Amino acid sequence: MSSNTDPQLGNVRASIKQYYTERVLKYGPTPRGADWTCVATQELRFVQLLKLLDFTVSFSLNDVGCGYGALLSYLAKRHPNTCIDYLGIDLSPAMIRHAKRLWKHCGHASFVIGNSSPRIADYSVASGIFNVKLDQPIDLWERFIADTLADMHAASRLAFAFNLLSPASLEHMHDPELYYSAPQPWVLYCERELGCSVEVVTGYGMREFTLLVRR
Repeated sequence: MSSNTDPQLGNVRASIKQYYTERVLKYGPTPRGADWTCVATQELRFVQLLKLLDFTVSFSLNDVGCGYGALLSYLAKRHPNTCIDYLGIDLSPAMIRHAKRLWKHCGHASFVIGNSSPRIADYSVASGIFNVKLDQPIDLWERFIADTLADMHAASRLAFAFNLLSPASLEHMHDPELYYSAPQPWVLYCERELGCSVEVVTGYGMREFTLLVRR
């Protein structure tokens, strides 16, 4: 389970909390407030992550790094007839305040402040939470990713999904505050350390990939 007593990972989470709190205080509960460029790219990522789910039946879902609950808006629009027991988890209290205010009349959704889910659900997803590493060393950031994925695995009865930025091509400069990776190291981690099968989703028009990880 999560290395909550690891001071280095604690510092990483504190920097993430500060960064996204500042974003949402500046831009409000909008894509920019969650560090996305627009609704269209935000929802394009949701499409890939949700390929994991079976919308013909009811299920429970953990949204790790939920922000202000944008995924709920997408689910209500695209899958209004599916009963989804949703829990959003975020490090930023400001994000959770916005989420609770926006979704206060949604009886099947709840939100908590934290770095991991307090419950086991059928599925867990994380959209973009591993992209902005700020000034963290890569080896420490990768420890944070591995720790978070282990938590998501432990809290997912059936499967979980997440996305990562692909290495920039020669004509695109790397942003030193972003984390880039090829799929293979994280495919191997999920297979060898977590004992899962992994499907890699690419080719959806963005310099990134999504991993669908099944038990």
